[in-house]
Amino acid sequence: MLGCQHWHEKGPHDTTMSFYHDTGLSIEYPDVQTCETPVKAAAYGTNAPLSLEDPSELQTIDMTLEEAITYALQQSPVIRSLPAGAVLNTNNASTVYDPALVASSGQGTQAALSAFDAEYSNSIFWNSVDRPNNIQTGGLGGQFTPAAARGRNASYQAQLTKRTATGSRFSVRNIVNYTQSNQPFRQFSTDFTGWVEGEWRQPLLRGAGLEYNRIVGGGVLPGQYNGVLVARINEDVSLANFEESVVKMASDVERAYWDLVVAYRIFSTTIKGREAALRTYQYQKVRLDVGSGRQDEEAQAKSQYYQFQTEVQRALSGPTGLYASEQYLRYLIGWQAADGKLIRPTTEPVDAKVIFDWNAALTQSLERRVELRRQRMEVKRRELELYAARLNKRPQLDLVGLYRFRGLGDHLFGNNGNGNLDGMYATIADGNYQEWQAGIEFLLPVGLRQAATAVTNAQLALQRERAVLNEAELKGSHDLANAARNVDVTHQLVEANYNRYQADLRQVEVLLTRYINGKDNINFLLQAQRSVVVSEASFYRSLSDYNLAIRDLHREKGTLLAYNQIQLMESPWGGGANLDAYQKGLFMTRRVHPERVQISRPVVRGAFDPSEPQITQGAAESIITPMPEGETAQPEAE
Repeated sequence: MLGCQHWHEKGPHDTTMSFYHDTGLSIEYPDVQTCETPVKAAAYGTNAPLSLEDPSELQTIDMTLEEAITYALQQSPVIRSLPAGAVLNTNNASTVYDPALVASSGQGTQAALSAFDAEYSNSIFWNSVDRPNNIQTGGLGGQFTPAAARGRNASYQAQLTKRTATGSRFSVRNIVNYTQSNQPFRQFSTDFTGWVEGEWRQPLLRGAGLEYNRIVGGGVLPGQYNGVLVARINEDVSLANFEESVVKMASDVERAYWDLVVAYRIFSTTIKGREAALRTYQYQKVRLDVGSGRQDEEAQAKSQYYQFQTEVQRALSGPTGLYASEQYLRYLIGWQAADGKLIRPTTEPVDAKVIFDWNAALTQSLERRVELRRQRMEVKRRELELYAARLNKRPQLDLVGLYRFRGLGDHLFGNNGNGNLDGMYATIADGNYQEWQAGIEFLLPVGLRQAATAVTNAQLALQRERAVLNEAELKGSHDLANAARNVDVTHQLVEANYNRYQADLRQVEVLLTRYINGKDNINFLLQAQRSVVVSEASFYRSLSDYNLAIRDLHREKGTLLAYNQIQLMESPWGGGANLDAYQKGLFMTRRVHPERVQISRPVVRGAFDPSEPQITQGAAESIITPMPEGETAQPEAE
């Protein structure tokens, strides 16, 4: 094999098998735990696909467009939105878990709020001392023996630290040192020394301020921003991505639904064309048998019949036929690929001319489109980062205060009456030994190169996101204009194809009479019969395109969810969560003076409902004559 070669040749006496002989890059099958779900059952329980079965002999399942979208939303946590035949990208698949994954990750608000959590730490260590000392122990002129310093030591430290949203840092520490020593001049051979202290550190320049800390969070270097406000934007962006996936899914389901409607119509149309061709062929054969017909005309009629027969089979089982379109809709709604039944659409397509208010539609498009809303979130993120980067150019100036209570004793606790230094904590409680410290710390990186670079980067990033937003708004207005134009054009095509279809029907009627009366040859009739099938199929395709054009206009103006009555909401809380919220609420009260609370500038203007109905359209009466009875989407038997 190319690229494979042996690095070692076994010798004649090398009979020992290597331990790793069979454990190289072998392909293995993973052992994973799986759960039985409706989706998994649909995958493993599907029947053989439909191919050339007669649709009239299959049981049908009536389904409206609203039901199809409901099934697609409820059947699986994975948002299905793929073109037919595409391979599922498992790494980038959109699911209902994605917003919650972001919220529960290091990019979410809970992770950002953890930077302001109180931190408790403690430590305890033991060590021994056994070292020689340069101390004279013998008399003058006598022998000198080095005295060894021997002892046992222990140290304990406990600390509770809390950082506030304004940048302040409060710390409470308890430090205890234990010493057992043979050194001279000690009142106790063993003693406990320690203290309890409180420290307060308040930044006055860099690091100070409510909004700064809510942007920067736990970041200590300029250019690193993971605060609460940034995390809030991360969650909003994830929700926008999820909403965009739902919009695309609803769009694909509607396209698949109307494609299935067209597949039914075209199948029915080709069947009618085949039956008309069969009757013409049979009539011409009878004429030939009685000696009044021509063989070439009989052959032409027979050829057209078999041509329609192949088109019927293609309309039933081809790549865009009835069964393929029905299976694609089945995938989007999470059903089995085949179960012996056939989905039958019951929602009639809209044929009335829909008139949109352009100004209202443009306003909604620039305000409600999810990609524009997501880009505005990115602009807001860059604005916050620029604000924090500019504050980072200030020097570090901290006000520091510390107060300490010291203690010393032969014991850790208690007081046995052996003096005022008997118990260490008793000495601390007496408060006889107190220390304090107050001061200012100043730090200035000369040149502020890193902070200045962060400001420049934040300015460029903000300009980029604003430029992208402007371009997205421009493209959105063009896309809306194309969609609005397409609505008008497709409706004109519906009218034209319908009139063409009616004219072809009249043409077949006239030519059939003339052919039977012997005034025209069969060529004109066969051509007219084919023309009526083509025009009827074109009419149904244009009718489907018109409904998809209405869908596209709603998508471009950001109202597709409302148009399809899709609501986005969070799953209800569990019973335990409701109980926890109730119990915590018992200890909360309203502020007496809420106007005195310092708050940062708002990130958002308020709540936004992407499913809120928007009125921008009205419909005129249909100008298309209803189809005669019997010419419905239900196909005739072959």
